Amino acid sequence: MIDDYRSLAVFVAVADAGSLSAAGRRLKLSTSVISHHLSRLEAKLGVTLFFRSTRSLSLTPEGHAALPPARRMITAGEEAIDALSAGSSEPVGALRLTMPAWGEKMPLRQTLWAFAKAHPLIAISLHSSDAPVDLVKEGFDIAIRLGVLSDSSLKSRRIGTFERVMVAAPDYLASRAPLKTIEDLAACDFVALTMLPDMQTLQCGGRAVSFQPENIRLEVDTIASAVSAVMAGLGVQHLPTGEITAELASGVLVQVLPDWRLPDLGIYAVWPDIGPQKALTRRLIDYFVARAASD
Repeated sequence: MIDDYRSLAVFVAVADAGSLSAAGRRLKLSTSVISHHLSRLEAKLGVTLFFRSTRSLSLTPEGHAALPPARRMITAGEEAIDALSAGSSEPVGALRLTMPAWGEKMPLRQTLWAFAKAHPLIAISLHSSDAPVDLVKEGFDIAIRLGVLSDSSLKSRRIGTFERVMVAAPDYLASRAPLKTIEDLAACDFVALTMLPDMQTLQCGGRAVSFQPENIRLEVDTIASAVSAVMAGLGVQHLPTGEITAELASGVLVQVLPDWRLPDLGIYAVWPDIGPQKALTRRLIDYFVARAASD
């Protein structure tokens, strides 16, 4: 019976993740072990649960029929664990989360470390990347994302905000006519970030102006690379204030059009909309919110 439950859990993980290897990463099992459990379940049931090819994996009609009750079994098990944990004075379990690779100086990581210190029986696995990941396929309980959310398949809760400032290197600004207007700024070279839209919006005295940069000098995929490129004099970009405090203080970077400011962006906790939220996930989100309110 226990082996059947384990195989059903593997079946759900493969269906959600979209491949045996992705399910293995999610469950911390080898692909061969995942394949063994799936083959064992299919042999016992006398059905094929997935159509398999070298490039794709999709549910058979029997797989589609089996998935909802199998997922309910997993959900019931998680609810039982949550209920037992709720009756304990100290929460127990595991959380797998992802957040941007940048932000070492932001309160987010310090809040996470404080949470881990306050709850020593919760095992935490942190994945850091500036590129968004598929929470379901990669098996994450929660992600911290910044800016504007676009994935409607995820549930979310705002847990804070962060500031940005438009900056450039003094050498770059010295090579151009003085920047006095938004039109002057729009004509500058820009260092684009793949995770941010090119459209720029600035505010001044209750007025908001949006523009599309005319010249994208280069595109990078991390905040650290953007900071480095702007410091090298390759163009202009808005960057998180907390990441460039020292550079602004030393004059390595300078603010462009200081009378204009960028609207603050939201910091969000997001999680998959595939079942009840884990109690530990709720606990961590509440902790983030409480710490943000006290700062």
